[in-house]
Amino acid sequence: MRIAVFGANGPTGRHLTDQALATGHEVVAVTRRPGSLPARPGLTVAVADATDPAAVDAAIGGTDAVLSALGARFRKETITMYSASATAITRAMARHGVKRLLAVSSSIADPNWRPTGAHFFHHVLDPLVNRRLGRTLHEDMRRMETVIHRTDLDWTLVRPSGLFEHPVVTAYHTAGTSADGVFTARADLAASMLRELEERRYVRTAMGVITTTVRPNIAKLIWNEGVKKK
Repeated sequence: MRIAVFGANGPTGRHLTDQALATGHEVVAVTRRPGSLPARPGLTVAVADATDPAAVDAAIGGTDAVLSALGARFRKETITMYSASATAITRAMARHGVKRLLAVSSSIADPNWRPTGAHFFHHVLDPLVNRRLGRTLHEDMRRMETVIHRTDLDWTLVRPSGLFEHPVVTAYHTAGTSADGVFTARADLAASMLRELEERRYVRTAMGVITTTVRPNIAKLIWNEGVKKK
């Protein structure tokens, strides 16, 4: 399958690109920074800003599916990247007749997501990181979900919990709408997207993804995901 990966040189996009190539897919890696992606068999690099309709249209042409792993850093100002890119991507897909879309969102987008037994999360992480530092980011993620919901594409909204780095894929868990857990390794997020691309268990709905066998260092997670600049 020939797939377009948006955000291909981002933290999740790198896992997604590597795993897709390893399993035999052809990948069109869509990025604003092509120099960070080494040439490999099966890889085509498309230079594009994901919010630029013309550039997005050119990148999507000739693909069979689109996987978006776009991400933004927390900031106080209004964020529009998620919703603007979703608009450009879904319109380009409609023009080219590409039906399958998987887009990374967040468990926070589910208003009923309350992981069980997560006292520290409910009383510290959620109010500090998600509701304060990440407020504008999550608002735009919800706008992105609305844009995608309104299309007639075969979409899946992929909702991880707190993202962290782990070198290998684990025995991750998926569930409809959101999954009952606090953390998701990026390697697991990428693997779940590629599996869903083949299995199509969550078409036109959301898929929660959590990692259950390893946990991140909390202080490092907050610093890496919410504070440190690339």
